Amino acid sequence: QVQLVEYGGGFVQAGGSLKISCAAPRRTFSSYAMGWFRPAPGKEREFVAAINLSGGRTAYTDSVKGRFTISRDNAKNTAYLQMNSLKPEDTAVYYCAARSSAGVFTTSGWYTYWGQGTQVTVST
Repeated sequence: QVQLVEYGGGFVQAGGSLKISCAAPRRTFSSYAMGWFRPAPGKEREFVAAINLSGGRTAYTDSVKGRFTISRDNAKNTAYLQMNSLKPEDTAVYYCAARSSAGVFTTSGWYTYWGQGTQVTVST
């Protein structure tokens, strides 16, 4: 069982930045591929970004490319999502997810463990 805890969400004006984190206090964190998701109309959870075990490979949904950056620090058992140039349509609860496998996974169904989510609100 992997417990994921997101934090760092909050309110920000459009055009601003926010960095959210996902902590997984577990020594085997480095063996989990990580992803970030958010709800979207017609979807339970929309893919936002994903990263492989080492952090050397990443993937993003088109709407956040060039604005968001996913990263991880395996020594701190933490994954991050740096969000820049935020838009009101980025407002959502952001969930991190983990899968005990190599690779980069862009579909929610591939992930085994989920956090409780952190709210990000972007005002106009």
